[in-house]
Amino acid sequence: MGLTETTATETAVTSSPAFTAEDVARFHANGWWIDTTVSDAARANATRTPDRAAYLDHPDRSLTWREFDTAATALARQLAGAGVRPGDRIAVWHGDTTAIHVLWVAIERCGAVVVGVGARAGIREVTAILQGAEPRLLVTDPPRRDQAQTVAAAINCPQLTLDELSVGTESVTASPDAQLGPDDVFLINSTSGTTGLPKCVVHTQNRWYYFHQHSVANGLLTSDDVFLPVIPTPFGFGLWTTHITPIHLGVTSVLLDRFSVAAACAAIEQHKVTVLCCVSTQLTMIMADPVARDYDLSSLRVVFTGGEALPYRPAYEFEKLTGATILQFYGSNETGLLSGTTVRDSLEHRLRTGGRIVADMHVRLFDGDTDVTDTGRGQPACRGPATGLGYLGGTDHDKLFTADGWMRMGDICEIDADGYLRVTGRTSDFIVRGGKNISANQVEDYVTAHPAVGLAAAVAMPDPVFGEKVCVYVELIGSATLDLDQLCTHLLAQDVSKELLPERLIVVDELPRSSGGKVAKGQLREDIRARTGDGHDRI
Repeated sequence: MGLTETTATETAVTSSPAFTAEDVARFHANGWWIDTTVSDAARANATRTPDRAAYLDHPDRSLTWREFDTAATALARQLAGAGVRPGDRIAVWHGDTTAIHVLWVAIERCGAVVVGVGARAGIREVTAILQGAEPRLLVTDPPRRDQAQTVAAAINCPQLTLDELSVGTESVTASPDAQLGPDDVFLINSTSGTTGLPKCVVHTQNRWYYFHQHSVANGLLTSDDVFLPVIPTPFGFGLWTTHITPIHLGVTSVLLDRFSVAAACAAIEQHKVTVLCCVSTQLTMIMADPVARDYDLSSLRVVFTGGEALPYRPAYEFEKLTGATILQFYGSNETGLLSGTTVRDSLEHRLRTGGRIVADMHVRLFDGDTDVTDTGRGQPACRGPATGLGYLGGTDHDKLFTADGWMRMGDICEIDADGYLRVTGRTSDFIVRGGKNISANQVEDYVTAHPAVGLAAAVAMPDPVFGEKVCVYVELIGSATLDLDQLCTHLLAQDVSKELLPERLIVVDELPRSSGGKVAKGQLREDIRARTGDGHDRI
């Protein structure tokens, strides 16, 4: 299968506002960044522990490190035979199985760049991401074949599944000089960013290697640990817990096709998992479900979690039940790690804060472009070895960075005298459902496109398990009627991602307005908090 000539050349690490050439030299001199890659680590594992299981697709499919390395090399040859060349961008829309990690390493060995797409993304979201990233090829798995063909046709990009890659290409090899370096762009993934519209974040491996070093130190991780990461691979938290740290450490990782409490607990018991990596919502679900008590979870030693606030009492009870130590961190897909807790921290600090600020990240607090660090409260921003290169093409860099190059977070935080960080609010109009940032603006755009809807306002609805869910208030047109099922059916027919579907619809005669004429979302948030689920959805 042939590909058209590439027109994209990836940028160097020093092209980001977050770094200077002097910064990069210092990061390497301090050992924060290294000269080897994930591919190098996979080869080393194949030599050092060839017969250790690398990845297991629960319950029984597995590859040893020798088999993983061999498979990645063979797949790199197949990709080269299909026309993949150094510098190409290869979009990967694939389930969270062993195959995605083999594929990522194979793409690295071709000198190409992964464009990572979440397995649950809808056609609209994928199309928007790939229109920005302009991949040369879209690779997917059979469950997503039909959807991928629709996307590929829309963006005029070749598409294939792994089983459709050319066979008999063993004699075709990627150039020995083609493999990416740790400071090169190796991944482009998506985020809601600062405006809620999908945009592409640009990553090097070394920024995540720095994060990896802290995770190892904070959790006292070793190559003898067994990981269960249940966060999608293409995103920040999933990236280091499923790909970067497991391969650099050479551990065994257990993968679930789809998260459920029963499946996660069964995997922990069966494989003697020692390190669980999950967003706070997933941990809350495990803690709340009685089925978790039916399994032996005593092998757990460390739980890495984040994404939103963790309920203190259930977390405390979970530690008592399992003997595990829960560790939280604070950061983002763009910034990487700003703070984190360690096994040496007190219970109060581990369960009630995002941990102590990482000194190397030089975290500051801002009010607009004014540095208010001395006040102990403001919008965090950072400059350091964990930060990414920003957005592809510099999109919205004026919002992501301060005027002098500090990369912003979208929260309001407090930092105490001992350096521990607590999130107290958000600056952006997001709904954080199970650790996933859902843009209220994006939801409103889709809902307003319904022919019965005149105006829509999406707000966060408190939820004991997911933290927040999507609630939409609407003004209808004329005498039109609409219920939640009808709305969701319409949105799904428009290929809207399931993650953006409203979970409660409240029809109002008129949305409240501020003095400036804007929808008064503060009143709506108060209203949804005051409701007790009485079923009356017209105010």
